[in-house]
Amino acid sequence: MTDSITRYRANWQDEIDSVALYQALAESEQQPNLAEVYRKLAEVEAEHARFWEEQMQAAGAIVPAKRISWRTQILIWLARRFGPAFVLPTISDREWMDGRDYANQSESRATLLPVQEHSHARILQSIMGSARSGLEGSAIVQLEGRHRATSGNALRAAVLGASDGLLSNLSLVMGVAGANVSNRSVLIAGLAGLLAGAFSMALGEWISVQSSRELYERQIAIERDELEQNPEEEQTELTLIYQAKGIPAEQAQALAARLVADRPAALDTLSREELGVDPEELSGSATEAAISSFLLFATGAVIPVTPFFFISGFGAILVSVILSGLGLFGIGAAITLLTGRSVWYSGIRQVLVGLLAASITFGIGRLIGLSLGG
Repeated sequence: MTDSITRYRANWQDEIDSVALYQALAESEQQPNLAEVYRKLAEVEAEHARFWEEQMQAAGAIVPAKRISWRTQILIWLARRFGPAFVLPTISDREWMDGRDYANQSESRATLLPVQEHSHARILQSIMGSARSGLEGSAIVQLEGRHRATSGNALRAAVLGASDGLLSNLSLVMGVAGANVSNRSVLIAGLAGLLAGAFSMALGEWISVQSSRELYERQIAIERDELEQNPEEEQTELTLIYQAKGIPAEQAQALAARLVADRPAALDTLSREELGVDPEELSGSATEAAISSFLLFATGAVIPVTPFFFISGFGAILVSVILSGLGLFGIGAAITLLTGRSVWYSGIRQVLVGLLAASITFGIGRLIGLSLGG
């Protein structure tokens, strides 16, 4: 019983801290809609505090006097000094942790506490996302059916995949060539590095895509259950999210009510707004992603090894370095599509980094070759 009372007090203190913190955020927030969101979050945390007060009283324990922890006092000072957005990531992490802890405690597991704590974390993430994108007073039509921007992701994956293949296999080939072994040995090592790296990248990509899809499907299933069991809670959560995005309270309530009335549309919107998941993207094939990753890596990795099919000795090494340098410059130039930097700056930087890595491995290979030969 003593351990339970200690746990009740710790939970109660967390909620007291959360109330004070959200109240401070409401006072510091300059946007009325966001201030109202913080006040409502404080009210919910106050209800959670009362829940743990009741648990302590039922166990015959005395409810302590309310005091704000030093950690929360620092967060409040930071919020007042630098603005609420400065502390939102820390608070969001705390809400996720509280939700997980409550889900593992017998007293709160069957209550709304775990759901509400996770809901608070998602609302804070929505506020942070709106702050980053500069959304204030966005029109309702911009929020309905919003898709995550994916432009540039495929290009980034292609460029980085080819870059990994070229850099890693160039270093491997130069390292083996530096050991002054036969042309056949360099060729075998280069092809082995190409296949090993490409298969490794493909398998990693397959696992990543498959795991992400399973995770998102599980999150959507949880969201579907919450929508069926607690539609009022989900409607309140959507209302706060839309208020956080700058929509006036009355419009946010009306929009949330209209969406929750249409369950499929509500689930789609909740998945996008709360989880940041586009349900349509879950249809992507993990196998296709793996094949693409394999080909991209192999495309880069084949460049440094190709000359050894036709030339041997120092000539093969020289041609390999030249071709790899051109490939590295091309990759650096392609990166400028993502970064906006100068083509010459990015291209030359990529070449220098790649040749530096190749020089190091060549030197190490030469030392190893001399050691073994001598």
